[in-house]
Amino acid sequence: MTDQEQREAARQFSNKWKGRGQEKQDDQSFWFDLLSGVFGIADVTDRIEFQKDVISEDGTTKWIDGYITETRVLIEQKSLGVDLGRPQPWHNNKTPYEQAKEYDNALPVSEKALWIVLSNFGEFWIYDMDRANPKAEPVKITLSELPTKYHIFDFLTKKEVKKVSDEMQVSLKAGDIVGKLYSAFLKQYKNPENPETLKSLNKLCVRIVFCLYAEDAGVFGRKSMFHDYMAQFDTKSARKGLSNLFRVLDQKPDERDPYLSDDDPKLAEFPYVNGGLFADEDIEIPPFTDEIMSLILRHASEDFDWSGISPTIFGAVFESTLNPETRRSGGMHYTSIENIHKVIDPLFLDDLKAELEEIKADSVLKTRNKKLDDYWDKLSSLNFLDPACGSGNFLTESYMCLRRLENEVIELKQGGQQQLADVNTNPIRVSIGQFYGIEINDFAVSVAKTALWIAESQMMRQTEDIIHFGIDFFPLKANANIVEGNALRIDWESVVPKEKLSYIMGNPPFVGYSLQTDEQKEDILSIYVDENGKTYTNAGKIDYVSGWYFKSAEMMFGTEIKTALVSTNSITQGEQVSSIWKPLYDRFGIHIDFAYRTFIWDSEANIKAHVHCVIIGFSSFESNKQKILFCDDQIQYAYNINPYLVIAENVFIDNKNKPICDVPILLNGGKPTEGGFLILSEDEKNDLVCKEPLANVFIRPYMMGKDFIQRKPRYCLWLVNADPARLRKCPLVLERIEKVKGFRLNSKKEATQRKAETPQLFDEVRECTTDYVAIPKVSSERRRYIPMEYLKANVIPGDKLFMIEGSSLYHLGVLTSNVHMAWTRAVCGRLKSDYSYSNTIVYNNFPWPSPTPEQKSKIEQTAQGILDARALYPDSSLADLYDPNTMPKELLEAHQANDRAVMQAYGMPIKETDEAACVAWLMRMYQELTGEKKQ
Repeated sequence: MTDQEQREAARQFSNKWKGRGQEKQDDQSFWFDLLSGVFGIADVTDRIEFQKDVISEDGTTKWIDGYITETRVLIEQKSLGVDLGRPQPWHNNKTPYEQAKEYDNALPVSEKALWIVLSNFGEFWIYDMDRANPKAEPVKITLSELPTKYHIFDFLTKKEVKKVSDEMQVSLKAGDIVGKLYSAFLKQYKNPENPETLKSLNKLCVRIVFCLYAEDAGVFGRKSMFHDYMAQFDTKSARKGLSNLFRVLDQKPDERDPYLSDDDPKLAEFPYVNGGLFADEDIEIPPFTDEIMSLILRHASEDFDWSGISPTIFGAVFESTLNPETRRSGGMHYTSIENIHKVIDPLFLDDLKAELEEIKADSVLKTRNKKLDDYWDKLSSLNFLDPACGSGNFLTESYMCLRRLENEVIELKQGGQQQLADVNTNPIRVSIGQFYGIEINDFAVSVAKTALWIAESQMMRQTEDIIHFGIDFFPLKANANIVEGNALRIDWESVVPKEKLSYIMGNPPFVGYSLQTDEQKEDILSIYVDENGKTYTNAGKIDYVSGWYFKSAEMMFGTEIKTALVSTNSITQGEQVSSIWKPLYDRFGIHIDFAYRTFIWDSEANIKAHVHCVIIGFSSFESNKQKILFCDDQIQYAYNINPYLVIAENVFIDNKNKPICDVPILLNGGKPTEGGFLILSEDEKNDLVCKEPLANVFIRPYMMGKDFIQRKPRYCLWLVNADPARLRKCPLVLERIEKVKGFRLNSKKEATQRKAETPQLFDEVRECTTDYVAIPKVSSERRRYIPMEYLKANVIPGDKLFMIEGSSLYHLGVLTSNVHMAWTRAVCGRLKSDYSYSNTIVYNNFPWPSPTPEQKSKIEQTAQGILDARALYPDSSLADLYDPNTMPKELLEAHQANDRAVMQAYGMPIKETDEAACVAWLMRMYQELTGEKKQ
């Protein structure tokens, strides 16, 4: 199975067993499904024994629910809802773990469980019995997490799995240690705020961490070398001892003092490292304290094993720990391995795994070995670029995945009656030299290189287990090609030539155009230029990440390079789509190969910043490979994915000042810009009328989008054509007008200052002479339908409310239908994840149907039915009525009737048209209506 297939199998398993499961009736079916469906085990009945009998200490026979002999896994199954951590009265008040341990105690020594798994159908608790206290440290996985964490269950079927550890927690603990070291050293510097001092401190921490890892991983030559060397010094002499160590680690053996082993045998043991990590002798090391000595020798060395960290996660955690901004905010930032794989699996890893599986299935040994050699050469020829690599987590994880595939090839060659070319020779061909990065932060560059070295060390140990002889890690043979610089200003081919490059990937910075610095805006404007050097229209109004898309497309042009980038979802919504993507299609001929529609990207450990992201994989060469769209854990295969991440032809929807169809104009409500002096709450209105009854004639109901949805009354002073004589008799109103004038004069905007000449009026005066349909600019994504409603002509709409004067029930029916909502969801902008409706993109570009008189009448009837259903609940706001958890049945049915009527007017087959098909239908209509359809 490929990872993609296994994820899908795990998702189907999770859905099948969600909310069900009885211990006696379902336990065997549950485990059969898991082992065969998710892990592809063909002979499940031979692998797992159900109701295995054991004789307990009291001489009675007990039965183990499940036991996997090959991997020595003991399973204790409970019914859905049973608390796996609580004692159970019907089992002598034993917890499920204590019950399972009793069974394990009764097993022969050769069958003692290496793993105990508790399950209640909704979650799994995994106990590693090799741990000092397995009872205190279970790894807990819920059924719903299985599609993303199925790899943790490899121990069920693979004997080589020695432990299940939460690498994230280990890495975060390592980050905590680094943070304490950092703080302790920082206090010792004479000029702790000096930038050069901080650079020295960062380098010092990187070096110490590398030494701590190297001694625990055994790559220095033996365990505890760094600890034993530092332990020989007292606090006062430790600083000089560490400085001497750094110098020796950067010296080749023939460059060292020939009498070093006589003077300091512990120092002479250390190998030459190479790679530049210890090259800078100007690093400032402050005096040590007893606290620092204790942190290094005990807390960081004796009490912690660095060999178990994940270099993929730890690189980012390490960088964040020593980053002043994140230290101040208390947050550690990292990209989860799960999210990294959403990028790299469909980009290259799934294909490489599938290719290896095909080779393994070849039963002719000679041809299989030839294919293995070719595949091995291919692995060592691939080159990767992350042009915003940060601490190198994408590069590190990709390197480790390639090395795992290489190790599998080595193992197959070892066992395939064809020995490796030279016994006792390093067979590794995949190198960290195949991985290139660009990063603007100098410290992150150092961390990225170190993370790759740690990854190289870990993977080398796995190779050693296969070939059964040791490989010298030092001196480092290859260097990670991480370049410091602004990726949007340097030539990527100066980092790696395009003819050598295979894949571009990464997670570039998320900065909206309104939040960009002047320098960042200049970066984008310098990139988004056509063949003649002219800046593309609207290049100044696109997100910062767009620069990486343009430069990737430019790098890929004329090659078979593939790219996959993570971005905020704004680049696939609203007016940005055309501005960002049209130049890439027109100039570089790109197309989208795969994409993840909007999902939440959890990118921090201590503080969770929920960023709404998309992942887009694209290339510029023709391929027969089917395109894949990932959406809400569903996989859809597509003939084409357009830049709105919709399965449809490529469409670019530009701002339009008027509708493409013959319908009423949608107008913005008026913008007050008055400092709050013309807008009144209900209490303020009542107080004003009480004190100044003549002012009542100037007061009108007022609504912004939130007022409209919540149906909370507000009011405004509406002084258009107000009688001056009457106005002069209202001093409280005049006082408010004077305050509006002062507010506008104090504005930094000249346009607002000019509006101080008419302080009695809104900045933008908009009102309707007839009743009108109102549409809020922003509405929650949780609502299936954006609430729309008729308002009386006397209600003044604010600038967060659209108005359609002269609109009919027919217009309301079409706009409030699921057809229009599907269009809106596809093309509108978003505020976080909420719908941001617009006239220039959503409304004016919407393709309206051409109904028969009967169809139009039906839509009018169903629109009235929606209004009638709302009227049944006069005390409920639109927020209440359209909350998916509280929406009345009558209203839902009225909307469904309206949906059917509108779809019939379009000629859409109701049963066959889901939302994706509906949007594709509308986009074809749009192309025909605007003349953009290709002939």
